[in-house]
Amino acid sequence: MHDGRLIIMRHGETEWSRSGKHTGFTDVPLTDAGVAQVVATRPTIEKLALHNPLVLSSPRQRALRTAELVGLEPDRIWDELVEWNYGDYEGLTTPEIQESVPGWTVWTHPCPGGETAEQVTARADLVLADVAPALAERDVVLFGHGHFSRALIARWAELPVAEGRRFGMHAAAHSVVGFDRGVAQILAHNVIA
Repeated sequence: MHDGRLIIMRHGETEWSRSGKHTGFTDVPLTDAGVAQVVATRPTIEKLALHNPLVLSSPRQRALRTAELVGLEPDRIWDELVEWNYGDYEGLTTPEIQESVPGWTVWTHPCPGGETAEQVTARADLVLADVAPALAERDVVLFGHGHFSRALIARWAELPVAEGRRFGMHAAAHSVVGFDRGVAQILAHNVIA
């Protein structure tokens, strides 16, 4: 029986996320506004009354700082939770990329030198399979990034990773997924303070 909930939380605002720059492997800190966003979410996270949570975080400072600010210490820092690798598009905005690739989005087009949708799917599936046993007895919290969090939600709902485009994820927002009678469900999505 699956009683636990999986909470997927995106980090707070960074300079790059504010400006729309794709931030995969670049390790940028939260802005002051990002810190305030995360601090404002703490009461909302506390209201979840997490049951013996297993906490995992991307190794990027923006994710680790987000975990710290909501009052959760990661049990594991895990490279599998990093953001989509944008390759040659790292640091570029969507409009900048679309100047040379009209209609480009991370959901519909490749990232030269970066991860493919298939690779992101495999990574998301690995993360979900890894945490699934813990959900039988406890809640699990994942601290990560925008696009990869949306990919996780899509895969939880048994959708192709490209359908992550349908799940917005604001800075410092979280989603709660779980089960109802053994069926994977999205219980709350894109919750901000």
